[in-house]
Amino acid sequence: MSRAATSRSGVVTAPDGAPVLAVQGLTVSVRTETGLQTLVSNLSFTLTRGETLAIAGESGSGKSITSLAIMGLLPPPAVRVTGGQVRLGETELIGLPESQMQSIRGSRIAMIFQEPMTSLNPVMTIGRQLTEAIEAHEALPRAKARARALAALAAVRISLPERRMRQYPHELSGGMRQRVMIAMAIALRPDVLIADEPTTALDVTVQREVLDLLRDLQRELGTAIILITHDMGVVAEMADRVVVMQSGRMVEQGAVSAVFHAPQQPYTRALLAAVPRMGTGSGPGPDLPGGPPVASVKDLRVRFDMRGGLLGRVTHHIHAVEQVDLEIQRGETFALVGESGCGKSTLAKAMAGLVHFSGRIEIGGTSLAGLAHAQARAVRRDVQMIFQDPMASLDPRMRVGDLVAEPLVIHGVGDRASRRAITEALFERVGLERDQLDRYPHEFSGGQRQRICIARALALQPKLIIADESVSALDVSVQARVLDLLRALKQEFGIAYLFISHDMAVVENIADRVAVMYLGQIVEQGSRAQIFGNPQHAYTRRLIEAVPVPDPDHVRAAYPRLSGEVPSPMRAVGDPPLRLVLSDIGGGHLVAK
Repeated sequence: MSRAATSRSGVVTAPDGAPVLAVQGLTVSVRTETGLQTLVSNLSFTLTRGETLAIAGESGSGKSITSLAIMGLLPPPAVRVTGGQVRLGETELIGLPESQMQSIRGSRIAMIFQEPMTSLNPVMTIGRQLTEAIEAHEALPRAKARARALAALAAVRISLPERRMRQYPHELSGGMRQRVMIAMAIALRPDVLIADEPTTALDVTVQREVLDLLRDLQRELGTAIILITHDMGVVAEMADRVVVMQSGRMVEQGAVSAVFHAPQQPYTRALLAAVPRMGTGSGPGPDLPGGPPVASVKDLRVRFDMRGGLLGRVTHHIHAVEQVDLEIQRGETFALVGESGCGKSTLAKAMAGLVHFSGRIEIGGTSLAGLAHAQARAVRRDVQMIFQDPMASLDPRMRVGDLVAEPLVIHGVGDRASRRAITEALFERVGLERDQLDRYPHEFSGGQRQRICIARALALQPKLIIADESVSALDVSVQARVLDLLRALKQEFGIAYLFISHDMAVVENIADRVAVMYLGQIVEQGSRAQIFGNPQHAYTRRLIEAVPVPDPDHVRAAYPRLSGEVPSPMRAVGDPPLRLVLSDIGGGHLVAK
């Protein structure tokens, strides 16, 4: 007789003979000019009540296709299930009429998608989208549906939930949009939750809250979770079992502890070896060429007006960036870390000339203030940006080869043949193939699309690349190759990077200097060794302590759950935030007191 077991969340799972979800021999194919091409081949696994199953593998390995097949969301008629079974309890999902699948999606099985901006309706408010999802499955009065939507937003700790309900997706940061998607998925408390890179866009502290939230959901209702992620620290911490996929096939499956400590397949071993790990920030310091800085920021402020009242007057300011000073040297990787909404991306956009600012920004000794169009265009050639959401920054109507070559065309670099050669070389350097140049963005996975964005940013060989979560969508093996590529380019051309990331392990492995932002201001700044080896500010320590460790046997110290309202940079007119004063405690290590 089979016995019940206890999952990582503390839930007593069902006996082996009673899976909540059973996938048997699943095969998914796409129709091409030469016939059917297999995307997922003969995949089998089961999921029991309260269990978390992680699916890991490189971009394009079939992880997301598997989840879409389970949800009945494969794009017809080109992609379809060509074999196997998917049973949710006693219900066979393959071949189920769409009307019945609609009643199941959201209520019994829900999904958190990888790219929130392409999953949310841009012309509907956040509140309307949440209440609509609830009302589609439960006959609730509008007021009760709205109350439940508000509770879901509060559960994922989004700041000012009442205000967010009235906002549109483009008004939120990437991390906030992802939290909205998670709130939408958990609002109906489904039996099975498929989480496709659920914390990709989240900083580590919010990631910690979300992971704790998923555990809470499991403890309360026994929700089963399929966790699709490239973050092996999250796998080690959250999953009971793990499936490793490569090129549409399962290469290894087993308990998390066994797979991490004794991987049987070379691919699994290579995947684990590529995982960035936290240390103490030790290692050789940067060997910089000296001279004037590539970028200099002095007393930078970016504020957004909030209007209200009958006359629509400005009642509040959002102090997105408040009196920030920093310098980036030639050949330096300067990392900017902090929670979602702290002002990292806004600061980056100001340096790229994309938002109005006050204060002083110099790129290569040239001030951005008051530049004529031709001068601004020349400066922008020296500053390229890799945005956080790859699908939103790629024109779906253009071939990716043309997208990568577009900066060369705009700035008149070379002829068509030479631009093609440059584009082919860039594709190879970021781990893509030349024969993929003539495809469209929708034909690539999320990680592949981000690599295309990186190739485009490299096209003009700029002095400064602003990388806003540039590797957040990549699996660990490709991430390692891209980081190696960025290091090689820095050494070869003296390119400087403003590296924005919520992945503290990645930051420790690539950054020369680090600045920590909180509510629009820098609270600590120093070398990699100073920040990671001797963090002084309480917020910096909190960021480091929240990082998932890629070791299933690691015992995490008690992590304090946040309570109350999330602090916000919005303040009433005439009530600016108190400016933090940074003190040098030695060796250029600056800390706010």
